[in-house]
Amino acid sequence: MTVKKGGRRKTEMTRAETGKPAEESNRRAELIRSAGRLFREQGYDATTIRDIAAAVGMRSGSPFYHFKSKQEILKAVVLEGLMSALTGMAAVTREKRGPRETFRALIRAHLDTILEHGGDFVPVLLYEWRSLSEESRAEIVTLKNRYEAVWQKTLKDLKRAGLIRTDTKLSRLLIFGALNWTAQWYRPDGALSIDDIAAQAAELFLCPGKLGARPTASRPARSAAN
Repeated sequence: MTVKKGGRRKTEMTRAETGKPAEESNRRAELIRSAGRLFREQGYDATTIRDIAAAVGMRSGSPFYHFKSKQEILKAVVLEGLMSALTGMAAVTREKRGPRETFRALIRAHLDTILEHGGDFVPVLLYEWRSLSEESRAEIVTLKNRYEAVWQKTLKDLKRAGLIRTDTKLSRLLIFGALNWTAQWYRPDGALSIDDIAAQAAELFLCPGKLGARPTASRPARSAAN
C-alpha cells in the first residue's frame, strides 16, 4: 500500500511539474503581449513594471520571475515583432516567384506582421528600440539586416526588370516608411482590407511597365528628310 500510494503521489507530482513550464511560458507570453500594448500606448519610459503586472493580474514584483528588468521585457517585445516579420518573409521566399510577384508577397507579409500578428510589437520595434542597451540594439540590428537584405535583393531584381525607377536603397526606405505608417491609421472595420492595401501599395510603387516603354504618340514625329 505504501509503495502504491507513494507511486501515485510521484505520478501526480510529475504531471504537475510537466505542466509548470508550459504555464510559465504562457505567462511570459502574456507579459510580452501586455507590455507591447502598454509600450505602444504609453511609451516605454512612461510604462512601469507595476503597470505591466497589473495588466496581467500579477503582483508588482511578479514579472521579475520571468524577466530581469523592464529593459529585458522591451527586448522581448521587439524580438517578438522581428521574429514574426522574419517568419512571414521566410514563407514568401520559399515560393519560386518572379520579382514582381515576390514584391507583392513581401508587401502583404509585411502588412500582415504589422496589422495582424505584430499589432503592438512592430510599432514598439519602430519607435522604442533605441531605448534598448547598446548590446541589445546590436542583436536587433543583425536581425533587421537579415530582413532588409531580402527586400534589397528583390528591389534590385525589380530595378533590373525596369519595374522601379529610383535607387533601390531609397526605394526600400520609402516603402518601409509608407507601409509602417499604416499601423497609425488602419482599422480592421475600415473601408480597406489588408489585401486591398497591399494590392494598391504594390501598384503605387511599381512602374506600369519597363522603363523606356513610352507610348509612340508621345514621341516627336520624324520628317521624311530625316
